[in-house]
Amino acid sequence: FEHEWQIRVMVLNDMEKLDRTLFRLEQGFELQFRLGPTLQGKHVHVHTNYPTEGERFERYKFRVLGWINPTGREDDSDKFCTLDLKISGSYQYYFDKEKSGGGYIVVNPVLRVGEDNHVLPLDCISIQTYLSKCLGPLDEWLDRLRVTKEAGYNMIHFTPLQTLGESRSCYSLADQLELNPDFSPPGQTYTWTEVGSLVEKMKNEWNMLCITDVVYNHTAANSKWIKKHPECGYNLVNSPHLKPAWVLDRALWHVTSAIADGKYKDRGLPALIQNHEHLHAIRGVLWQDVFPKIKLWEFFQVKVEPMVEQFRTLLQSGAKSDRSKTEGKQQLKIIQDPQFRRFGNTVDMNSALETFVPHGSSPGAIEDCCNWLRRRLEELNGEQYHEIKHHQEQATNCIADTVSYERLADHGPKLGPVTRKHPLVTRYFTFPFEEATLEQDLELMNQPEKSCHFLAHNGWVMGDDPLRNFAEPGSNVYIRRELICWGDSVKLRYGNGPEDCPYLWAHMQKYTEITAKHCVGVRLDNCHSTPLHVAEFMLDAARTLRPDLYVVAELFTGSEELDNVFVTRLGISSLIREAMSAGDSHEEGRLVYRYGGEPVGAFLQPSLRPLVPSIAHAMFLDVTHDNECPIQIRSVYDSLPSSAIVSMACCATGSTRGYDELVPHQISVVSEERFYSKWNPQAKPSSPAEVTLQSGIIAGKLALNRLHQELASKGFNQVFVDQVDEDIVAVTRHCPSTHRSVVAVCRTAFKNPKHHRYTDEVPPMCIPGKIEEVVLEVRTVERQADSYKKDERSINGMPGYTVEIKEHIQLKDSKVVRQAGVTSRGRNEYVQEIVFEQLTPGSVIAFRVSLDPKSQELVGVLRHHLIQFNPLYKAGSLPDPNTPDILKSPLTQIMSKMTLADMNILMFRCDAEEKEDGGGCYNIPSWKPLKYGGLQGLLSVMADIRPQNDLGHPFCDNLRQGDWMIDYVSNRLISRGGTLSELNLSLTWAYTTALDVTFKQMSSFVQNGSSFVKLLALGSVQMCAVGHFPALPPLSPALSDVPYRFNEITKQKEQCCVSMAAGLPHFSAGIFRCWGRDTFIALRGLMLVTGRHMEARNIILTFAGTMRHGLIPNLLGEGVGARFNCRDAVWWWLQCIQDYCTMVPNGTDILQCPVTRMYPTDDSKPLTAGTVDQLLCEVIHEAMERHMQGIEFRERNAGPQIDNNMRDEGFNIVAKVNPDTGFVYGGNQFNCGTWMDKMGESERARNKGIPATPRDGSAVEIVGLCKSTLRWLVALHKLGLFPYNSVTIHKDGKQLSMSYEEWDRKIQQNFEKMFYVSNDPNEKHPELVHKRGIYKDSYGASSPWCDYQLRPNFPIAMVVAPELFTVEHAWEALNISEEKLLGPLGMKTLDPDDMVYCGVYDNSLENDNYNLARGFNYHQGPEWLWPIGYFLRAKIYFAKKLGKDTYDETVYLVKNVLSLHYVHMERSSWKGLPELTNENGQYCPFSCETQAWSLAAVLEVLHDL
Repeated sequence: FEHEWQIRVMVLNDMEKLDRTLFRLEQGFELQFRLGPTLQGKHVHVHTNYPTEGERFERYKFRVLGWINPTGREDDSDKFCTLDLKISGSYQYYFDKEKSGGGYIVVNPVLRVGEDNHVLPLDCISIQTYLSKCLGPLDEWLDRLRVTKEAGYNMIHFTPLQTLGESRSCYSLADQLELNPDFSPPGQTYTWTEVGSLVEKMKNEWNMLCITDVVYNHTAANSKWIKKHPECGYNLVNSPHLKPAWVLDRALWHVTSAIADGKYKDRGLPALIQNHEHLHAIRGVLWQDVFPKIKLWEFFQVKVEPMVEQFRTLLQSGAKSDRSKTEGKQQLKIIQDPQFRRFGNTVDMNSALETFVPHGSSPGAIEDCCNWLRRRLEELNGEQYHEIKHHQEQATNCIADTVSYERLADHGPKLGPVTRKHPLVTRYFTFPFEEATLEQDLELMNQPEKSCHFLAHNGWVMGDDPLRNFAEPGSNVYIRRELICWGDSVKLRYGNGPEDCPYLWAHMQKYTEITAKHCVGVRLDNCHSTPLHVAEFMLDAARTLRPDLYVVAELFTGSEELDNVFVTRLGISSLIREAMSAGDSHEEGRLVYRYGGEPVGAFLQPSLRPLVPSIAHAMFLDVTHDNECPIQIRSVYDSLPSSAIVSMACCATGSTRGYDELVPHQISVVSEERFYSKWNPQAKPSSPAEVTLQSGIIAGKLALNRLHQELASKGFNQVFVDQVDEDIVAVTRHCPSTHRSVVAVCRTAFKNPKHHRYTDEVPPMCIPGKIEEVVLEVRTVERQADSYKKDERSINGMPGYTVEIKEHIQLKDSKVVRQAGVTSRGRNEYVQEIVFEQLTPGSVIAFRVSLDPKSQELVGVLRHHLIQFNPLYKAGSLPDPNTPDILKSPLTQIMSKMTLADMNILMFRCDAEEKEDGGGCYNIPSWKPLKYGGLQGLLSVMADIRPQNDLGHPFCDNLRQGDWMIDYVSNRLISRGGTLSELNLSLTWAYTTALDVTFKQMSSFVQNGSSFVKLLALGSVQMCAVGHFPALPPLSPALSDVPYRFNEITKQKEQCCVSMAAGLPHFSAGIFRCWGRDTFIALRGLMLVTGRHMEARNIILTFAGTMRHGLIPNLLGEGVGARFNCRDAVWWWLQCIQDYCTMVPNGTDILQCPVTRMYPTDDSKPLTAGTVDQLLCEVIHEAMERHMQGIEFRERNAGPQIDNNMRDEGFNIVAKVNPDTGFVYGGNQFNCGTWMDKMGESERARNKGIPATPRDGSAVEIVGLCKSTLRWLVALHKLGLFPYNSVTIHKDGKQLSMSYEEWDRKIQQNFEKMFYVSNDPNEKHPELVHKRGIYKDSYGASSPWCDYQLRPNFPIAMVVAPELFTVEHAWEALNISEEKLLGPLGMKTLDPDDMVYCGVYDNSLENDNYNLARGFNYHQGPEWLWPIGYFLRAKIYFAKKLGKDTYDETVYLVKNVLSLHYVHMERSSWKGLPELTNENGQYCPFSCETQAWSLAAVLEVLHDL
């Protein structure tokens, strides 16, 4: 029972009820419950009835599991609670008090056998069924059971060992507590003790386990205890609803008597029913004599006149209806009499009073009312009459069908004449009294001391709901005669619990305990009709005595989902499946594939993995003991190959006694009274009472059972089924650790070869690998013997057949195979072609196959090198004498030399980045290219196909067909040189090792962070790279710690700083990779929070060097192609410098770093690095001063060469400061200087050259960023870390100055006044106000209504400059944003109540719609992700100010919102977050699949938490 520590993870989702889903686990596994996205952030409690260690299991006793959150509290992605599964059984879990979700887990038992108590795995089981009554006296059992041992089985299933009822059916028990007296020879009384000793002896000496049936549904009709305790059955006292059905049943019995006595002969109905005219006569008798006489409808009707009289009396007394009782529902309905007396029903007088109201109190008015009621009651009676008529029609059909099957059908029992012993139809109720007339019988119904003994028989109902008890009120099965009845058994009535029928529950519990004491397992007979709560209770009792109880059942629910209800609730270990259910060999092969094992070549699964639903473990039998004999349905020659197909299944397998001896008829559970034959190795073939190894197919079965057990115990857990032709099925069992296989080729014979022409042409087979031996070749042959004659005392088989068998021979010695040549022996292939000579119908050959020696050796060497990742690879590993040096170092050691920029190459790089290096991402023909050139490209696909073992996926196909993918991975890394070329890769472990090494190079926040934090931090590796061509202009040569590399083309060393892509795949390479705004919105999250401080410093200084006009470029274009057309990038850059100073140890040192100025003046040509250097603090001051002075210029090269859509006015750039308010303002209505920068492109819709969102004036986030910078500069100056305290400007020939403190104060004083949209009646533009209680999006826009639009920009100002806001106003504005703008992943960019709102972005749309054409609505509704970060951070900040309750609610909201981002990242093959989504989180095909600022903003929220 040794296996690696296994952990399964169950993800809980709100409202997910999985009680019809099967989860099977082994003992020793750990089960972890984790929160799915719908539950993250919620206070969830997981309850389970799995007991704490040392406690007894109690089904209804639940406990709450404690949460473990290994990474603290920023999110719930890693929070889990756990169960160590050590006890087998079925256990329930649910979460939250309302049980908003839950299900069951089934823990498999561990079976032990032999004196040494070794484990018998469930897949090793080979079981054989015995009808116990055919075993004879107990002292002869071992001689008969020895046949099972000698045929190689390791488990026996006994039908019940208890006293049988008078029908002698194996399943009709007279006494559940007493051993069948037939087992005691004369003068001897055996007890359960002797049975126990025998079972123990077989376990220890024969390595054989025993199970037996438990029958909970019924008891024999002649059970003595049911006569003393009639309350244990359904009788007319405790189940009066059965009275009408009982009346019909008695009437039918009297019809039987009349037919048997010849009374209906003159009406064309003799005792011997032989044709359809006789059936027609039966229908006539029912409709003319029976139904009119017994008047069943009277049980369901009301007596009209007494009801009318009662109503009249009420009206005369002035009674009024009580509306509270009828709730205004005036429907007058018949109320069924619970005692089911004729005309015993009533109606609700309250409803009558409400329905029929007199027009006055005069006698005439009252009489009218009574007449109305009378008419309505007669109508209701009429409805009841028609319903009973429908029941009678169904009853007539069912009776006719039964008679037709039992007396006319060729495949039926042909019962012969109607007699009292063989009645017309089986009685539905017991009648333990003397014969009398029908009238006298019916009088007994009203005598409780007698009617309590009229007990309903059990049976089954075709197509019924197995979860419904057909004998309970509400079911009409008995009156409609739909029950296929077992007339020897009484259905037991348990009620809802032991208190409803104490004797029955106690009696059956004792029965269960006797069984569990002596047998390792039970078969639940008639499981689908056993009330679930009863079976649960009994199995709990059994497991108390025997914790590792093996439970098997056969279910006939017709649906896997319904099967699962029984399997999960009862903890069924194996479900019985039958090869006989297959109509042809193809279907038989499919069953093998369905019920056992993984597919051959399945992925190696990690020990910690998601818990996936499974199908019930199968006990796959060639035939069950209560089914027809295969020899009669197929042919004697099919017994062996079908058995072989079954034996090759990776599950429990078995048979029934008699199959192997070729008994040519069904051994009936009811009528068979002969004994099984005994084992005698010396017996002659014609001896009916004895069998030998040569009898029937026993020798073949021995070899097959041995093979079955060997395959299961040695890890051959992968299965492949190949339908070679219509009769030949080849089943492969493969062992993934040794790479060995066994292939069994079985030629079925569903039709007898003597009468059916089978082809001599057997298609050759190609078997990949080297055939080591023929494990067995076996076929059914005829031999000299007497023809079969059914013996009177012993159950005997057909003596004229045996098997010819050879085991463990070389291929050259095979009689079945003509030749075996090697067809291909290429680099990857070693295939042997088998040509068959004598694969006759009924024969089987099995080959043991291994890899060819060279491949086997290489696999061993590979396993040796993989031991560093998983010790399981030790098995089958071989030391490598020629280990290259590189493989002598552990992968971790090699990877630890790699930088995060190296990791970007190893793991990521999209197609555009790869193409820049002259390559591209790997393309899978007939599918699509991978998302990344690095490992993540492969792992994203494998993450989907691995858990499902989707081996038909094009990715797997590509791997099977050649080494191209492996070569691609290796050549790509070798071409990069350096450490990357040294990597030896096993994909998954290289990936996990790379992750470990990556996170070790990041901040402690990431290292100790949750899975979600780490996933987001990986975005930093994804986005930050060193390209083939430098994307950033060079830094000052005077700066230390700058990375350099040697350029092979120029033969010079060059700087190789990491640059940040804006998004993949559209903004990843070339001139469009780096954008000032995107870089600095994302830099805090992706570089500072993750601890990449030096690279962040270099990016800040690079952009500082490109400053011109006091602005930072929007599109960087390596500096020389920069465009200075945005007003906000410089403020995001300043914010990042502030963040760098506050977050990085000694961060303020950056202020003294040299910046090499590419454009020291506005009009200078680009200068080389080091020509003009300045300190960063001087560049910062310049930016501030230029804004105060006023920036006004026209873009260089203005015109279509730099922007094809812009109108001429749009190239005029303005950015200034309002001296009164301190607000930065700028732009015009023909350009868009903030992040909402969509320029119209459609001439047809007339929006070309018009910005959709100019946001000119003072944009709210720029005012906030400016205020944040001023506050920081004032504080820095006070600390002596910034040399300037004011800005100086020249205006009208004068020099003016303003201190940073004064500028800061002006914004503080004016912001709330100018930006808050209050309820102030003096509002300047009341006609433009659309929402109050929000902050404007801008102030002073050229189109004033734009100021008042609700957009997601003001939360940015709240995060960077919270001091500008009053807490109450801020909170109200955030709540309005939440209600109106918050989407699943992003924030709507415009209020959905706005007239131009449109949430679906389609950049390719060309139509006449001004607001939509060519994606004009880019920022007019679609939900962008990065603003959600600022919204949530603002919520967190202000919630803290509002007290603990508000803060806790907010944390809940934040976790809940972010859980969707976590799920998106988990599922995304890009492992990123998109730029935007369409409305309500729908996928937008025009969005970048992963965007730097989206990842950064979400990571910052988790950092704030």
